[in-house]
Amino acid sequence: MHAEHRTNTAYDSTDRSFAEQMDAADPLRSFRNQFCIPKIDDGNEVIYFAGNSLGLLPKTVAPIVERELEDWARLAVDAHFDGRQPWYDYHEQFRESASRIVGTNANEVVLMNSLTVNLHLMLVSFYRPTSQRYKIITDWPSFPSDIYAVDSQIRFHGYDPEQAFVKVCPKEGKHLIDMDDFENQIEAHGSQAALVMISGVNYFTGQFYDLKRLTDAAHRAGCLIGIDLAHAAGNVPLKLHEWDVDFAVWCNYKYLNSGPGTVGGCFVHERHARNRELKRFAGWWGNDPKQRFKMHLQPQFVPVDSADGWQISNPPILAMAAIRGSYDLFNQTSMELLRKKSERLTGYLEFLIDQQGQDRFEVITPRDPQERGCQLSILAKDKPKELFTALHRANAVGDFREPNVIRVAPVPLYNSFVDVWRFAQVLAKAGGGEVDG
Repeated sequence: MHAEHRTNTAYDSTDRSFAEQMDAADPLRSFRNQFCIPKIDDGNEVIYFAGNSLGLLPKTVAPIVERELEDWARLAVDAHFDGRQPWYDYHEQFRESASRIVGTNANEVVLMNSLTVNLHLMLVSFYRPTSQRYKIITDWPSFPSDIYAVDSQIRFHGYDPEQAFVKVCPKEGKHLIDMDDFENQIEAHGSQAALVMISGVNYFTGQFYDLKRLTDAAHRAGCLIGIDLAHAAGNVPLKLHEWDVDFAVWCNYKYLNSGPGTVGGCFVHERHARNRELKRFAGWWGNDPKQRFKMHLQPQFVPVDSADGWQISNPPILAMAAIRGSYDLFNQTSMELLRKKSERLTGYLEFLIDQQGQDRFEVITPRDPQERGCQLSILAKDKPKELFTALHRANAVGDFREPNVIRVAPVPLYNSFVDVWRFAQVLAKAGGGEVDG
């Protein structure tokens, strides 16, 4: 999955004019105008590098949501079948878009619930511990929700997380997990492991793992593998079906720009999706649509032979309408084009930060563009919270993660090279240095 190392030698200017030239040549530059970018009091736009936490609002979302409100007012319950976009099969419209974003067949994906709810539903089906195989292997540090979900599922099945929860950590003095070490840990614990459950892109460091390699390692060890794509979906190219991943979950409010706390996504490989005997928690929207309205006349749950079979409830229409606004934009481009711009945009940011020296900041995200997405995690060596506050006061929006890391993510759909240049100027000033240009 990961190609040979590439450097940022193409960037040889810290002048704003260079950033302006890059923007002028950017084939994706028109997408920026389709988002609501926050402004400050003087009318200038903020430098918004927090798309790894919450993506910006597409301008098309409001009219799409308004249309569903109008159908609700006009048709009430009849909008389930007679609305302009009938509610009964509303979730089905996202299959093709979602499958392109995460690299699957259309029948392997469904949008439903929230990320952590979906993770628990997946663990019900795919973490089936036995006395011989009861461990879950994960990367560390993981996002808190993943930690809590895995820990609680282990306890629910009567095992002790101290023995059953295997955390693969960076080596002492390092920030990143070595892929050789990760693979060796899977091999070492594999005979006792039921599941490998990892991030696609680590939320803290921004490291993009070699998911094909880790999937192969898990399967060689006799384990299933699941992936949390919260920081990967819409950020990096994915080929979940081709890589033979067993399941994955993601949220749609980060790089997929679909609104705070909106509906998440779920992938189940078709070999599992077609297995009606696979244990799961059932609800009436996961059964065969042909049987759905037989209600009490069909008391036996018959799952549909796709990822839809894990649905519990009917889709929340107003929340899903917002997803359509963003997915429509992704349909107008490709992950390949977005990735190409992302590598240039993040590489330019790395280049400008490098010009400020290593005495105040350290980028702990991998240097190889193929081993990261658009996020850079900046370790502040002196007064990190004060530095973050200074950035925010200068209208440069990122986020802070304890104890000393500032995460910034230039998103290719709506961020520009001038945004990157402006951020570098603000960072230099806030950190007590300067950048020419």
